[in-house]
Amino acid sequence: MSDELEGVPNHPLRAMNQPLSLTSLVRIPKSIASHDLQGEILVLNSTTGACVNLVQVGARIWQLLQEDHSLQRVLDALVQEYDVTEAQCEQDLLGFVARMLEQGFVEPRTVETD
Repeated sequence: MSDELEGVPNHPLRAMNQPLSLTSLVRIPKSIASHDLQGEILVLNSTTGACVNLVQVGARIWQLLQEDHSLQRVLDALVQEYDVTEAQCEQDLLGFVARMLEQGFVEPRTVETD
């Protein structure tokens, strides 16, 4: 766990109990609303009021997460759909999911509780 999370007991990445990886499971909380606006996806966290507009690859990742895919499956789909190396796609995917976790748009998911 990185040093920047020290002193932040309820941080979503801390709740995962492990570093974010392709084996990590995340889900979209019930407090999140999303709307497709002609290829762009507007995502709103009704709890915090935070809002983000996803375009292109970000919108596609969101669609795949809504279909309840594992991060590995999301990566596999993206590599098939876009002209990108698996290594670059993995780095970008994990960075995107980490930012979405930090902002509360997705949350850690465990097999035991779902």
